[in-house]
Amino acid sequence: MLIVLLCALLLDYFFGEPDKYHPLVAFGKFANWLEERLNETLIKIKSETAVELSSEFITESTEEVGAKSSPKLTKIEISQQNRLNGLIAALICLVPAGWLTHALVNNSLVADGVIGFSLEVIILYFAIGLSSLKQHAQEILMPLMERQFEQARYALSMIVSRDTQQMDEEGICRATTESVLENGNDAVFAAIFWFLIAGAPGVVIFRLTNTLDAMWGYKNERYDSFGFFVAKFDDILNYIPARLTALTYALTGNWKNAMQCWSDQGALWESPNAGTVMAAGAGALDVQLGGADQYHGEYKERPDLGCGKKARPEIIQQACDMLDRSTILWLIVVALLSLPAWL
Repeated sequence: MLIVLLCALLLDYFFGEPDKYHPLVAFGKFANWLEERLNETLIKIKSETAVELSSEFITESTEEVGAKSSPKLTKIEISQQNRLNGLIAALICLVPAGWLTHALVNNSLVADGVIGFSLEVIILYFAIGLSSLKQHAQEILMPLMERQFEQARYALSMIVSRDTQQMDEEGICRATTESVLENGNDAVFAAIFWFLIAGAPGVVIFRLTNTLDAMWGYKNERYDSFGFFVAKFDDILNYIPARLTALTYALTGNWKNAMQCWSDQGALWESPNAGTVMAAGAGALDVQLGGADQYHGEYKERPDLGCGKKARPEIIQQACDMLDRSTILWLIVVALLSLPAWL
């Protein structure tokens, strides 16, 4: 396990995330295609839009066109059907991928030897996004250092779902640091955890679930019901890794502040796992994160996280440095756990 992990991290360090042909890109396109055909809320919205457009050009009544477009369903029925459809969509996305990975890595012709080892390394390499995460942070940090706020806002908009057009320097730094801390768990430590626990199939299931949650896990009209299952499953898969990540941040930063912020603020966040990770990370960096922010044109009140100074550009670099120290710590722990097998 240690050698596979080390090789995957080295591949990530030297090559980063592939610009083309990344498996998650193809997976995302398939997930979008599936959602467009199974999401009852989206189908209803499209049907209503078609009715409105049709009424402008034809003499049929809106009621007649609507009746032909889709059956009338109550909001509760649509919500219940959407939860079931979202579960079916998630199973279609996850079960074949997990089964295929298990079949490949446990095939008698592959399991032992260079092919099996290489396959595990490549799978873990594709699941880990350490270099990509730090690269995105640097693409925001560099314009900030040169006071090019428009470029920094644009780079930030590529990795967060909140509105960035009106953000000042502190807002950009705060959002970037939050993204580094939260995705340090999702893109690095949780992936490593599930590889150590369940091998290649485990990391594949986790990474695909996390990707689906990023696509379908929004609490809005379109995704609230459809993404219900995958959001809950992602919470379950992330429960232990998030707390290990929070502990790692505390060990590689300001221990006292990190543990205090984790205890006081972690449970206040909408997502219990993200709140735990970001509260501990903010405390470890001695920085103030969280607070109100704008999402899709509306301000959303969020709890304050961390303590100490306001977010500044140097905090982004400090967060990336803490991510590196945390990765080294995980490697040391895995090496120590592997010692009995070597002796």
